[in-house]
Amino acid sequence: MKYIIVTFLSLSLGAYCHAQVVQGELLGQWSDPSLIGSSTFNNTYNEIWGYAAGGHEYAIIGSTFGIHIIDVTEPAELFEAFRIPGSRQGAGIIHRDHHDYRGYLYTISDEVAGNRLQIIDLNMLPDTAMVVYDSDQAISRAHNIFIDTAAARLYACIARGGDGLPTFEPMRIYDISEPLDPILLRSYSQIEGRSFGQVHDGWVRNDTAFLNLGPTGMILADFSDIDNPRVLSSLSPSDYPQSGYNHSGWPLDDLSYYYFADEDWGRELKVLDASDPEDIRVVHTFGAGSDDPNSIPHNQVVHEDLLYVSYYYDGLQVYDLADPSRPERVMEYPTSQIAPRPSYEGAWGVYPFLPSGNILVSDMQEGLFVIEAWSGQNTNTEEQANREKLVYTNPSDGLIQFSTSIQKMQLMNLQGKLIYSEDQTGSMIDLRDMELPNGLYWAQIRYESGQSFVPIVISSMD
Repeated sequence: MKYIIVTFLSLSLGAYCHAQVVQGELLGQWSDPSLIGSSTFNNTYNEIWGYAAGGHEYAIIGSTFGIHIIDVTEPAELFEAFRIPGSRQGAGIIHRDHHDYRGYLYTISDEVAGNRLQIIDLNMLPDTAMVVYDSDQAISRAHNIFIDTAAARLYACIARGGDGLPTFEPMRIYDISEPLDPILLRSYSQIEGRSFGQVHDGWVRNDTAFLNLGPTGMILADFSDIDNPRVLSSLSPSDYPQSGYNHSGWPLDDLSYYYFADEDWGRELKVLDASDPEDIRVVHTFGAGSDDPNSIPHNQVVHEDLLYVSYYYDGLQVYDLADPSRPERVMEYPTSQIAPRPSYEGAWGVYPFLPSGNILVSDMQEGLFVIEAWSGQNTNTEEQANREKLVYTNPSDGLIQFSTSIQKMQLMNLQGKLIYSEDQTGSMIDLRDMELPNGLYWAQIRYESGQSFVPIVISSMD
């Protein structure tokens, strides 16, 4: 006869397994059911940004209507402080992107003819926020923007419009040293002979730019001489595993590692070793702990020693970068209840830079989520006590008994691969028919009052 022994291990062994992931605590949520969704993806909401001024903290979330400035100083009592219509609104709008510089918010959309760059003055918050620039003379449409605040330059990705300019260019750079007078410096479709049809997104500081080129890989470039930028190194899709549409990324503060996503279903995130800028290489891939073929990452942000990812259907994912070459998933929050499919739904953007440490997440259908910062610990004493009461530790013949009615159990091996999953409303799981190798596993168990990660040793006896 085969028996399965369920045994609890010490916290030190649990730490070794790197499998404890906590669910973040929701502090506040905002959405407006009167707003319409896009006709393409039924997404009412898009990019998230944050801002702090006058003792207040704000979430800035885009929608098919425009820009919503939400006061999140007290997340349990958050409210919409200001609502600013975009230059175009309606079901044709999918994207908006926005970044701030010297108290001004730059915002642009990528759809619908007649769009234009808007600049919103945030310097008078909390009293008012108003549009002070609304023109297509510089940019009428762009897919993404990024501001190199150190150099006072705005990078416009997949940019269109502007007085006398072609209808489309892969990337442009604007001087915004005078914030309300953006001046075009240069446009680019190639750098040192490395041609590209688009720059989907980028991250830039002090003229050092990580540029995500969509279907043609990425470039690490130096724009200190704007007329003669240099390619420090580059990657083609054939240069790294699980390549696809090179979407976006964010580096460590010292630029030694860069974390990026290929926006394709079933692809994992990438760790790029950039410690030698002239020899960048992908050294690791990692995911959201899901084996669903429609799991798909979107945007990434690094703050201090944590990586924050808006992971579409998998919601918010947070990774510890104590070992920057091997991110360890430590926290998640499910913003969406939509079952994964080959589409784009769920968590769009994430912003972790507020003074409070609270995390802002935008969900395409559900709106704004304010999540409490990860505490730096996977479990507290009470959680550990509850976990140790959750599963009976007596040896069994394959029936794992729980001390409470559970909603779901997922069994994973040490590499994070899902071995077994079952929705459950009772207090018992039958594994007697499974041919599981002896060894250590982790069970993620969801129940009415929360979830726990339980180390399980499987040992067969004849």
